[in-house]
Amino acid sequence: MSFQAYLDAVETKTGLTPRQLVDAAAEQGFGTGSKATPVATWLKETYGLGHGHAMAMVHVITKGDRISSKHVGTDGAHRDSGDRLWLEGKDSRPDDW
Repeated sequence: MSFQAYLDAVETKTGLTPRQLVDAAAEQGFGTGSKATPVATWLKETYGLGHGHAMAMVHVITKGDRISSKHVGTDGAHRDSGDRLWLEGKDSRPDDW
């Protein structure tokens, strides 16, 4: 599953775009520099996310929309089309993203 697919699954489960979750996290005092465990615990308890999906959101909340290019352009299960994540909602993502 690609990183973007994790975020799409989080949106499906919560009904909130990744951007909305980042904003909600900021309201809770989470952001750049926050420790992963408290953010993941909050996501699990508040939104019912599993560990993997919570950790994907932790990355976005604490590090932003950039990911490693390690899997970009590969044909593996974790491949992504680029090193930036779309946070505005899966239904609004451009076809060429």
